[in-house]
This record gives sequence, structure tokens and C-alpha cells, in this order.
Amino acid sequence: MHEEFPSASISILVRKGNEGIYANHPFLKEVLVWDKKTNKYKNLLQLLFKIRKSKFDLVINCHRYASSGFLTAFSGANHKAGLKQSAFSYMLDYAPKHSFIVGEHEINRYHKLVEDFASNKVFKPKIYPTVNDELAIEKYTNANYVCMAPSSVWFTKQLPKHKWIELCNLISENTTIYLLGAPSDKKLAEEIISESKHKQVINLCGQLTLLQSTALMKKARMNYVNDSAPLHLASAVNAPTTAFFCSTIKDFGFYPLSDSSKIVDAGKMDCRPCGLHGFNSCPKKHFNCGNFIKIEPNLAS
Repeated sequence: MHEEFPSASISILVRKGNEGIYANHPFLKEVLVWDKKTNKYKNLLQLLFKIRKSKFDLVINCHRYASSGFLTAFSGANHKAGLKQSAFSYMLDYAPKHSFIVGEHEINRYHKLVEDFASNKVFKPKIYPTVNDELAIEKYTNANYVCMAPSSVWFTKQLPKHKWIELCNLISENTTIYLLGAPSDKKLAEEIISESKHKQVINLCGQLTLLQSTALMKKARMNYVNDSAPLHLASAVNAPTTAFFCSTIKDFGFYPLSDSSKIVDAGKMDCRPCGLHGFNSCPKKHFNCGNFIKIEPNLAS
């Protein structure tokens, strides 16, 4: 959109908690935030009034949820686009079908939302840590280091703790390991540290903003992640990535896009994949897709 209309004012709407990713983004005029946790529907209506007041020429909905479909359909924009399977799609001006094609990344599917007016060139995602973000992590970058993001919202998308410990033990003692995550991930990180034999594992969970974490990942020798948000943060700064896929698979289209990246999984299984987003526990009770992943010496980059 920026390439097609370089002088246009572009806004982006995100869920509260993710707005920090877009701080000082060079293409954005404004970041709209929906607070879902407090006064969810009141805040949604207030957002709609603000969107309508802005009189957007164009509104693009990348999601399939009712909330974003509602905001798009009633935005008052001159041109409204969203996926065919999204809520209120019958009220849109353009609604291509979202389909899973083996090997196709989700960003290709998103680009279909603008193919009726923009070029067919597909851009990789990109975010921009600021100078202040770089300064905030400077004290951590003097060492030879790797980053690990061991947690995930979904249990079945998270490499088991004992596998992270196994990986830590394979990393050279001359390499510092930084554990990244939210404040709620501190406990898991501390357990990994206490059970690992590696002496240079540092818990940074909850200590860095999303952009600061991304800046740290950008300079790391390797970033070890689940099929989760840190994977995409690494892709957005072209940071080296090793991604562990447990219950999900690459064919869903959410694989790493960094020039230096690889996927590690347990291979074919009758029960894998068990779902697109993962579950809070293994439906089969054994979690073989996570437990059978081999942590081999060649992973210790």
C-alpha cells in the first residue's frame, strides 16, 4: 500500500499489547488500539466512531474474526476489502478467498487483499527497532550470544521444557543464552536455568519491550523459537532463526522468512497436525510431536 500510494496516510489497528511493535514505524501515521480486556464492546464501538470520523478511503481487514469484520463493514470507507471467509464479507467491495496452498506463506494470502489495485509484488514483513531500542540492549550485545523464546500461548506449539534444557546444554559455554518472553514466562525461564548445566543462561523475560527484544534477536548468532510470535519478529528483521514446530506444520504458511532459517520437527505422525492454532493440552495425551523432536548437536549454532 505504501509503495502504491507513497503519500497516503496509513493507520493500523492492533489489539492492546501489540502497539509497541509499530512505534516510530516510518510508513504509519497512526496506531489504533483495541482494548479487549476491559470494556471490550464499549471500546469496540468507540473505535468504530473514530474510524468513521477519519473517513478512510480504504480499509483492509486481514482477519476473519467478527470484531474486525464489523469494524470494516461499517467503517464508511470508500473501498472495503477482507477475506471471503471473514465476518460481514457480503458487505465488502472486494473479498478474495483465503485458501491453504502447500508452500504458500500467509503474507502471500494477505497480499491478495490489495491485488485489485496494487502490484502483485509480495513484500516481506518488516519492523523497525529505534535507536533507543538499540541503546537499551547494547549492554547485552557485547557477548557472543543466542536467544531462546521457550514459551507459547498454546501448549502444543511449545517445545517441551526438557528439550530447551537439552538445547542449552549443547550450546558452547563461551556463548551467552538470553531467554526472552513476557513477564508470565519468567517462571519457565527460571526452571530452565536451574535445571540446565549451562552457566551463562540469563532470564530477560518481562525486561524488554517487543522492539527491544527484536533488536536483540537481530544481532544474535541464532534465535531459537516455537511456531509463535517471536518467529515472526525474527523474520521482520531478517534474523537467523531455528523454529521448532510441534503440533503445527510448515504447510499452514506461518514459517520463518529470514534468509538464514530452518524448521525442526518430529516428522510425519498420524495425529500431526491436530489443529491450526494448537491446544492447551495434547488431545492424545502423549504430546509425541514435541517429545520426539531431536535436539542434535548441529542445532547448537
